[in-house]
Amino acid sequence: MFKIGYRTIKSAVGAGVAIAIAQFLQLDFYAGAGIITILCIKQTRKSSYETAWERFLTSVIGLMISWLMFENFGYHPWTITLLLLITFPIMVGLKAKEGIPAASVIISHLYTLQHIDWHVMVNELGIIVIGILVAFIVNSYMPSSEKKLLESQRKIEQNFKRIFREMAIYLRYGESNWDGKELMETAEWIKEAKEMALHNIENHSAEEEKAMHRYFQMREKQFEIMERIMPTVSMLNHTCDQSQQIAIFLEELADAIHPGNTADIYLERLEQMKREFREQPLPVDRIEFETRACLYFFVGEMKRYLIIKKALTQKKSTPDSSNNSSTKKMDPSPN
Repeated sequence: MFKIGYRTIKSAVGAGVAIAIAQFLQLDFYAGAGIITILCIKQTRKSSYETAWERFLTSVIGLMISWLMFENFGYHPWTITLLLLITFPIMVGLKAKEGIPAASVIISHLYTLQHIDWHVMVNELGIIVIGILVAFIVNSYMPSSEKKLLESQRKIEQNFKRIFREMAIYLRYGESNWDGKELMETAEWIKEAKEMALHNIENHSAEEEKAMHRYFQMREKQFEIMERIMPTVSMLNHTCDQSQQIAIFLEELADAIHPGNTADIYLERLEQMKREFREQPLPVDRIEFETRACLYFFVGEMKRYLIIKKALTQKKSTPDSSNNSSTKKMDPSPN
């Protein structure tokens, strides 16, 4: 069954209110106020305000140029062609191309009337102002996406844990029945969560919304690293001691993807592993050389993984995905 979104509801209500006001004031073409309201309602509060200003500017420009063109060249189809060839480039040059549909509505009204006087000018300005003001009022309410963002955060962290644990299983036993579906899920969830967080910023602009957007940016960078190390992990022989050592590290890191843990602990573990690798005898054949290279690559990439998270902890903390309450905040130090 289809769902009706907030934007659809606001567009319908706003259009009805704008038309009712314009009709009550006995304006001609009062339905145009509803059309302008619909055009001004966007997905975010910020974009709605920006496009509302563009529509007001372009409507006034269209009104003035139409007055000059129709009065001098008459009300003919070719006059409209010439009018649009002049006004549209001006609007694009002013970076107000979002207002072109609203300006077209005003131009069509003037052409239909076949005359322009001060009464017509005031009428059209009234339609423009009513449509934009109603859109402002209706669009002032924007529901928060915090609950959805917290759920996305929880799902992404769960998939991070699963991916690390599956890597550890492969390193321990040399095989795995994992189908890798978490990789595609995580990539899609991160993309959706980033867009949702960005919309939340444009609607509310609070520091908490900005922190959540930074959080998903951080997870995106970490996920890229996870994808890079997977081929390296698959190249390691599960019978060597280093593979078992890395498996233990990945299992512990997976358990640490929740509030209350610090990246510093695991950075130190990586440095310790790196020192131990250096103390081992030099490779004697190509296989050992490739293994050693894989080990160093793994340590380097995981160090980047943890540093990315550590950099985020120096900024404002993000909401806690481990708690369903939207009022509690995440400890700034999960991995």
